[in-house]
Amino acid sequence: MNKKKLIQISRGLVLAELVLKNAKIVNVFTKSIEANDIAISDGIIVGIGSYEGENEIDLKGQYVAPGFIDGHVHIESSMLTPNNYALATIPRGTTSIIADCHEIANVAGKEGIDFMIESAKSTVQDVFMMIPSCVPSTSFETSGAILKARDIKKYTENPSVYGLGEMMDYQGVLEGDKDVLNKLEDYSQLTIDGHAPGLSGKDLNAYILSGVETDHECVEASELIEKVQRGMYVHLREGSQTKNLVDLLSGVSSAYYDRILLCSDDLHPSDILNVGHIDQNVRLAIKHGLDPIVAISMASINIARCYHLNHYGAIAPGYYADLVVFKNIKKIDINMVYKKGKLVAKDKQALFESRKIDPSKLLESVNINLNKINLDLTLKNQLVYIIGLVKNNITTKKIKASIILEKGLFLSKNNPGLLKLAVIERHHSSNNIGFGIVKDYGLSNGALALTIAHDSHNLICIGDNDIDMYKAIEKIKSIGGGIVLASEGHIIDFLPLEVGGLMSLNDGQYVQKKLLNLENEIRKLGVTNDIEDPFLQLAFLSLAVVPEIKVTDKGLFDVEKFQLIKLEVGEDS
Repeated sequence: MNKKKLIQISRGLVLAELVLKNAKIVNVFTKSIEANDIAISDGIIVGIGSYEGENEIDLKGQYVAPGFIDGHVHIESSMLTPNNYALATIPRGTTSIIADCHEIANVAGKEGIDFMIESAKSTVQDVFMMIPSCVPSTSFETSGAILKARDIKKYTENPSVYGLGEMMDYQGVLEGDKDVLNKLEDYSQLTIDGHAPGLSGKDLNAYILSGVETDHECVEASELIEKVQRGMYVHLREGSQTKNLVDLLSGVSSAYYDRILLCSDDLHPSDILNVGHIDQNVRLAIKHGLDPIVAISMASINIARCYHLNHYGAIAPGYYADLVVFKNIKKIDINMVYKKGKLVAKDKQALFESRKIDPSKLLESVNINLNKINLDLTLKNQLVYIIGLVKNNITTKKIKASIILEKGLFLSKNNPGLLKLAVIERHHSSNNIGFGIVKDYGLSNGALALTIAHDSHNLICIGDNDIDMYKAIEKIKSIGGGIVLASEGHIIDFLPLEVGGLMSLNDGQYVQKKLLNLENEIRKLGVTNDIEDPFLQLAFLSLAVVPEIKVTDKGLFDVEKFQLIKLEVGEDS
């Protein structure tokens, strides 16, 4: 439809295609509610006022807000491909997402990025892609690919790309690493996401000076305040494993409401389908005292402005008709979702179908030689570093503890509450194995193995005996990647993640069912509710950019020192 025709409709000279009558419109500009009609044509809001249309829907005083935008998410972490991810999240009101595809890029490099960009086109959800900045995240792990500035520069010309993904290598920024600075320069005309937990003072100044504009890793209100004071946008994250929204709200002042964004980062299908997506972030913010319109603004116009999404995030003439409809503004229970003027979900059911995608280049990604895997953890000293878990967070504690060795071997049976952790390189068949010892995970008489192991996504396995660990690893290879639970020498259940060892070709309902059964079974093996998500908790134990201590395929990693260390205290390398 041409602009002249839209202007005529806007003036009321021609009928609109669709008019939503008697709406209570959430105005994110004035932070007010406006009772009026919304006229829509060609997917665009053409007017607010008294309108007539070819089709009219009487909302009878229901609220209408801009469609929600997830300000930072890794689709792969849902274990769903983009088409199935949209099926799960659009009914929850998420009409657009800012997606960083660094998970699949760490497995398959540019082929992984290309797959995400192309498969995202298979759905009605808008996916604004952020190109991974750190593949691998550090030089202390083995990823499936290495992406230099020259490898990702071409994506700046891709219309689906809106910026550079989270710059986790803040040390590289501060030290002036040439390739890191080249990436920042190449993407300087787009939005650059950050990832700098705990960064403060002059180092924070330097990090922002480099071009980084956002951060989603704040865990304390004081950190949020400092970063906003220095001009950053800060995401309030509420994922399956990492939940920072409530803790950070105390630091959110009305003076900088417009600098705060909502995001999920990493959410499992069961949480999306049963609890919610960005709608849950909004509800949680309201529950803890935030004005509902302000919370909605943090899920819409604030994100649109940060990422330069013109015509998104508000209900006004010229904006896309991405809308959510609900009855109670304090509860935000969405019953209708419109995407560019089309009803795409009702009563939490998608009204569109998932289109087929081609994952063929990303299958069979588990490259390990089972005959060369040795899980013996041989130590010389009894005083070692233990990985302590932090509830509802991906950070860990570095703990010194004495263990009992049996003929020089660490065995869980001799050390109650301690489990062996192994990270096995699975991209290039090198069979590198890094070991750690984990406290209070709770698993007994079994083993859990995943090919989800942030960020390089090697094979990670935790268990209290080698027989079950071997069994789980063997099954992972046979199914081409996924999640496997073993006990007493038998496979209890498994979830195949065929696409890069990260994503299922099945829909959210299937993945949810499998995850629920796996969780039920692992709870029977002693993993308590203190571990809110057993799978994500394990997956993040290899993330070498989040404090304090993690494990990569190259060994135990001290994030504060930013170096590999020996398990034995006093034997640091």
